[in-house]
This record gives sequence, structure tokens and C-alpha cells, in this order.
Amino acid sequence: MIAISAESTIDMPEDLLNKFDIKTIPFTVIMGDKDYLDGKIDCGEIFKFVTMNKILPMTSAVNEYQYEEHFKSLLESYDAVVHISLSSKISSACQNAQKVASRLKNVYVVDSLSLSTGIGLLAIKASIWARDGKSAEEIVSGLENLRKNVQASFVLDKLDYLYKGGRCSALSKFGANLLRIKPQILVKDGTMQVGKKYIGNFSSCAKKYIDDTLSQFPVRDNDVAFFTYTTASDEIIEYAKKKLKSAGFENIFVTKAGATISSHCGPNTLGILFITK
Repeated sequence: MIAISAESTIDMPEDLLNKFDIKTIPFTVIMGDKDYLDGKIDCGEIFKFVTMNKILPMTSAVNEYQYEEHFKSLLESYDAVVHISLSSKISSACQNAQKVASRLKNVYVVDSLSLSTGIGLLAIKASIWARDGKSAEEIVSGLENLRKNVQASFVLDKLDYLYKGGRCSALSKFGANLLRIKPQILVKDGTMQVGKKYIGNFSSCAKKYIDDTLSQFPVRDNDVAFFTYTTASDEIIEYAKKKLKSAGFENIFVTKAGATISSHCGPNTLGILFITK
């Protein structure tokens, strides 16, 4: 048997992780003098901390010791481990996992070049392939070919969290907020880039983003789609589900972003994620 593994930045709830037998290892979120494991703290607590303290929590990637313990524990029950990591261009987690894997037998690390449920899309494919009897090497090869087809993007209400995290300038933040610009963030080649810029209230911009994204990628693998958000109204959630269903997706999973991802993007952030052909 082959274990499929990922960090907590996969942003999948416990029921889906169990359904696809995906094992996770958590990042650490540091708020003031307290440490929390990602997955054990709600994003609402993150936003409350930022509002009160005017600073972002710190997030800590999984270190080599933690990976070694995680992989060795899995190898007690599985023949091999395929670990799908947060993009190496975003975090040091992937390099840490790769260093540990190089010292262990039958542990393979795949750089997802993605984040959040973009990783989840790859992990689900890997889980299905493992159940179908593919070898670890075949799964790794398949994931490395497939990762370029993961469509991962989000739309943000405000740039405040990106600014606090040093990912945009004060001028960009001021201009975006003044003009009511809601930027689309694209994950391309493992990095985050600004895409379209929507203007208006967040609800209308979010709906336009959903429509545009589905129109931009008409040829899709319609097996699985994620709608992932930090905070979103019931109206927007239902709109996204309706549009994804109309687009032909067979399995639509609605998930909330975890503490690590939420710490970097803030409230009123949402995205649709799927695999293109």
C-alpha cells in the first residue's frame, strides 16, 4: 500500500481527508506568545488577532525533524509514501521534505507548484491511482505531468493582509482600496501573480471572477472542483456551487481555508480550483 501525504496547507476538511485516505502534517501558526497547529485553530481567530494587534500571525513550515517522524510513522503501515508539498517557491516546506526523503527509503516528495486545494486536487488523483494499484514511481510521474494543469486562483476583497505580509506595496494597497479594486491572484509556475482586477462590491466581483474563470478554461477534467474560501456569504457559496454544477463538475467540494493560508490572504478571499486538459 502507498500512503498519500500533504501538509495542512492542503485545506481539506477531515471528512474528505478520510474519504481519500490522505495523511497530513501541520504547519505551525504563531500568534503572540502562543503556538497553534494549523487545523486546530479557526481562521476567525486569525482575523480577530490581526484586528486587535494590527500585525499578522507568523507561520512556520514543517521542519526536517517533524517530516522524519511523520514519514517513519507512515512507513510502519505502508510500503511507500508519496508526499505532495506546498509549492517550493512559496515555502521552505518542500525542500525540508525533500531532504528527509533523500535519507529514507520509499519516500517520494512531489513539489505541487500550488497551494491550498490546488494541492488537494493532486492528492485526490494520487489517492485514486494508489487504489488502482499504480506504483509510487508511476504516481510521482503522473503528478509531475499533471501539476501544470491545476487551475488555482483566488479573488481578494482587500490587499491589507498581503501588504502586512510584505507581498505588496503601501501604494498598491492604497490605490486598490481607494478604487475598490478586487484583484485576482493566479498561481502560476508555483508563484502567486496578479491577474484580472475587478472593481465594485465584493459580491459582484466574486461572481464575475467565477464566471470569467470557468469561461477561460472551457476544456476541463470535470471530475473534481473545489470552492475554497476564508469567509464568504451564503449567496456567493450557492452561486459558485450552481455555476460549477452547470459547468459539468461531478464532485464539487466546498472547503474553508486553513489558518496558514488565511493568515496570508485575509477575510473575503475565495477561489475555484480544478484541473484543465
